Amino acid sequence: MSSTPIATPGLRLAIVGAGPVGLALALDAARRLPEADISVFDARPPERDVSADPRTLALSLGSVQWLQRLGAWPAEGMQPILEVNVSQQPPSAPPLFAALFGEPEVRIAAHDEAVPMLGAVLSYGRIVAALQQAWLAAEAAQPQRLHTRFGTPVGAIKPVAGGVEVDAGIAERFDLAVVAEGGVFAEQARKAIRRDYRQCAWVGTVELAPGAARGVAYERFTRHGPAALLPLADGRASLVWCVRTDEGDESDGGDPVAGLDDAQRLAVLNTLFPAAVTPLAAITPLKRFALGLNAERTLVDGRTVRIGNAAQTLHPVAGQGLNLGLRDAAELVNGLRRGGDLDAALRRLEWQRAPDRWAMIATTDFLARSFTWVLPGAGAARGLGLAALQAVPGLKSVIARQMMFGRR
Repeated sequence: MSSTPIATPGLRLAIVGAGPVGLALALDAARRLPEADISVFDARPPERDVSADPRTLALSLGSVQWLQRLGAWPAEGMQPILEVNVSQQPPSAPPLFAALFGEPEVRIAAHDEAVPMLGAVLSYGRIVAALQQAWLAAEAAQPQRLHTRFGTPVGAIKPVAGGVEVDAGIAERFDLAVVAEGGVFAEQARKAIRRDYRQCAWVGTVELAPGAARGVAYERFTRHGPAALLPLADGRASLVWCVRTDEGDESDGGDPVAGLDDAQRLAVLNTLFPAAVTPLAAITPLKRFALGLNAERTLVDGRTVRIGNAAQTLHPVAGQGLNLGLRDAAELVNGLRRGGDLDAALRRLEWQRAPDRWAMIATTDFLARSFTWVLPGAGAARGLGLAALQAVPGLKSVIARQMMFGRR
């Protein structure tokens, strides 16, 4: 079977999934692959208003810069992350250490890294609406090669000679299909690597203490799991509260948060987060999501590529799942733009993405599982690790750069 050269006019690309990763890929491909014929499929109807979706996204600086270059960055409604504060619920260090140096924490600030922001927080609805608007404008300018197939779920993708067949009511042949559909862990089909962490995330919004600094993201390691506050406008923050589901009452499925009312949840949270951000003044009703790892061993399977949550669903402990997916998309377009043999380009993509992808999978998997270990001194060891990271500016900067731009 002969391979199709990328540079040949008429390359047909199917993108399945019109979430942030799929739409960003479509926009970048439309801009940098001027001879490609691109179709975007999604099950949602074209008249659905996506802008109202309140789910919160944390984007790294690299993701922000890429979306700005695509002309799809919302001008309003986003909150820059100016500092990240990572700490552990006391006691997190040996008593003598804590008495001499205080409880350990890591503080990463944008000004220390000579960047305008470490990243930004905004709603899922805002970012998808901006991307969709930019894509539809591009389609209107070039309708002969850019196509939107909303309200068209894809039932199957199967390999055929020199490409793939995408079945979305009718079977169509494409040179390459990219699956970028998301979904939450509990609803996804099982992938090659799957691990149920026996943890869940409670997600909602809280009102910070009046004197809390703006633009600071907090991550707090507790004995139940990590809890994070992502800054929003107007003195609020998005809450991601992860807990083990094997420690509560059996009537609540082992979840220690499920049986609490809002006032009780707020009281518990005020014991978890540092004094700089408490007392939290109010809390919205929280939604619960099961947590786990669900990942493919490879991004590429013949002429089908999976990116974003279609390739790997991660624990939110590092807040990097979406950013990893956006880097998948950007590097795919980079590989296709270089020209040459399509199958060779896809093999290069697999090798080039492996270090960044597997480093993030391994890191989040290790951190997620570490909260289930019942080992003497585990908390103290984690606290000393935070102290060491804060004390070595060069190492802290390396970590900051990797979080902003991925492993390069």
